[in-house]
Amino acid sequence: MSTTQRLGIIMHGVTGRMGMNQHLIRSIVAIRRQGGVALANGDRVMPDPILVGRNLDKVRALASAHGIDRCTDDLDAALFNPDDTVFFDAGTTQMRPDLLARAIGAGKHIYCEKPIATGLDEALRVCRLAREAGIKHGVVQDKLFLPGLRKLDMLRRSGFFGRMLSVRIEFGYWVFEGDLQPIQRPSWNYRKEDGGGMILDMVCHWRYVLDNLFGEVQSVSCLGATHIPERRDEQGRPYEATADDAAYATFQLKGHGGEPVIAQVNSSWVTRVRRDDLVTFHVDGTHGSAVAGLTECVVQPRVSTPRPVWNPDEKQKMPFMEQWQTVPDTEVYDNGFKIQWEHFIRHVVADEPFRWTLEEGAKGVQLVETALQSWRERRWIDVPTLFPAT
Repeated sequence: MSTTQRLGIIMHGVTGRMGMNQHLIRSIVAIRRQGGVALANGDRVMPDPILVGRNLDKVRALASAHGIDRCTDDLDAALFNPDDTVFFDAGTTQMRPDLLARAIGAGKHIYCEKPIATGLDEALRVCRLAREAGIKHGVVQDKLFLPGLRKLDMLRRSGFFGRMLSVRIEFGYWVFEGDLQPIQRPSWNYRKEDGGGMILDMVCHWRYVLDNLFGEVQSVSCLGATHIPERRDEQGRPYEATADDAAYATFQLKGHGGEPVIAQVNSSWVTRVRRDDLVTFHVDGTHGSAVAGLTECVVQPRVSTPRPVWNPDEKQKMPFMEQWQTVPDTEVYDNGFKIQWEHFIRHVVADEPFRWTLEEGAKGVQLVETALQSWRERRWIDVPTLFPAT
């Protein structure tokens, strides 16, 4: 007979947009509504979260709205409770290293958003503490679980691309300055002193996407920019934007047969979208190409590649957008954050493998520092191996 066991989870930072929508509502609450996480032996694990925040009225209202019985503004008391064995953080990056260190010191398993720190030394300190404590740990790497990227991964594993040649990632959209239209991202994103910046925010994502799907990052050339020098905050007050709002990077990846894969990545909060999605991944290989967004993916194999002719004197008649085939949905795609939560819960309770660890989060911080160094010194920078293979 199968049984259901409880897993107490301390959830910090879930009153923010990402923590509330993706981690609380679409992950933990959704898992509770489906009856928990199924284990291989037929048992189930039911998450029992306690919401932690500085504004008790706010966390109490959030808990009540989603059928959660427990909330508190006392993090120390929550960490002291031995019945809650997992600590999750989706708060600010600047606070994260110390919060994780406190939770590790209390013997909790760790799951958190990225970046895991604003600097590599802090990230490595957290990794060391987790290793010495012998706790289990994980970092959110949500884009790997998106339907579009899962389709790209299937193409890669099938050999569809042949020898992969290049990747082009276009990410971003226009974030309003706050004068003509209200802002749709928090103002701290554009203040370096508060942990803001496109490079810090997105290069951590690109590290795990590039490493896992296209080739291990070996070197980087990056140029950042603060295109909008003044914005308005949540109260409509003008402030100086001190953080980069766009980044233009080229990465050299480890390819097969000694030939590198070249990745060009543009990330911008000051671009207007004219593409299939807010982020697109264009992959070219000797045997075929593919373009994926968040959910969809289209392909063009070698045998059906058209033969365009350059003639600037005539209007282009070739319907390029129609010459691609759609990769079908072969399964029901669940929320990517929820999928990784389920993996982590199985890792904690049933010791199933989990490779998206704090060390992987530290690699993201390493690439952030390397990209910033490249921008500062205006040159290519090699990315050394951070954790030698064991």
